Parts: sequence; C-alpha cells; structure tokens
Amino acid sequence: MTISDPDGLGQLERVDGRVRVTFTRRYRCSAPKLWRALTEPEHLAAWFPTTIEGEWVAGARLHFGFQNGEAPPFDGELLVFEPPSLLEFRWGDELLRFDLQPRPEAVELTFSATFEELGKVARDGAGWHACLDLLGYEVAGRVPPWSPPDRWREVHPTYVDRFGPEASAIGPPEEWERVHRTGAVRPDER
Repeated sequence: MTISDPDGLGQLERVDGRVRVTFTRRYRCSAPKLWRALTEPEHLAAWFPTTIEGEWVAGARLHFGFQNGEAPPFDGELLVFEPPSLLEFRWGDELLRFDLQPRPEAVELTFSATFEELGKVARDGAGWHACLDLLGYEVAGRVPPWSPPDRWREVHPTYVDRFGPEASAIGPPEEWERVHRTGAVRPDER
C-alpha cells in the first residue's frame, strides 16, 4: 500500500514558463516491482490512463490510446529509460517523469507532470492523484474501493481550491464526461 505525506497532494510550481505538478509517494514494494508496474502493459492497465505502444528505448516514438475512447489517441516520445530508477516521456504536450528511490521498507516515487497550459492543471493534477492512488493498489495486489472517475471526482475540488481559478479553467473533455457520466443528464443533452 502507499505510504506518503499525510495528504498525498501534488505540489504546483512554475518552471521556465511552464507549470509542474509534483507528487512524492512511498510504496511498500521493491524498486523492480514498482518499475514493472510503470512499464509492463498488464500493470499499466490497472492505473495509467492510456495504453502505451512503442519500444522502451530512449528516443523511441510512443503511441497512447484511451481504452474507453475518453479522448483521441496521441503520440509522444520516450526521453529517458534507466531501469529501475528513472523514466521520462513526452505524453502529448505534457512531460511525465518517474524517479524511483529505494528507502527502508519502501520505494519513494517522485512523479511530475509538466504542462504548457495552466488552465488544465487542477483537472490533470486530480487525475494524476487518482492514478497514483491506483498504482498503490496495483503494487499491493489489492482492488481499489472506488472507480478511477469516482476518485477523480472526489479529489478534484481539492485541486481547484489548492491551485486556484486560473489552474481550473479547463474541465474534463466532453468524451470523458460522456464515458464516465454519473447518470445525471446535462442541460445540453435534454
């Protein structure tokens, strides 16, 4: 299971004209086990929002697809691949970095997502928060007590409050809303 700071929330910072959300989580497992969860398709399917197609070689082109059609597929590039400690890739227009550090009885994962656009940071920060929670369940071999969309809905208001209105200007894509609706009919669907 995950052991981390009390709230497990991402921290927002501005870096070279971009914005970055950084999470630090500790997982009670070995570095190789966490690395497999970050790179092997059967483990990625449990926590990562897309499939990843391509070679695990620095410089390789990657292709990402949403299993439920929440958004169109897109491309990226594997930038750093240093098993079992460092993984970095371009995920569309975002830069994702996974840095693993062994600690007593755990592995500390520092995950950062760097964005061009401030307006979607609360939305995507909440999404990455939910994904990292799912990753904890995956490495523990447990089933989460909620669905990923439900977890996002639970933590999203915290990120809106934490990061402010400028970082909350862009909500979920329409495709995501259609796939993960809660049963409520939106006014534009009547």
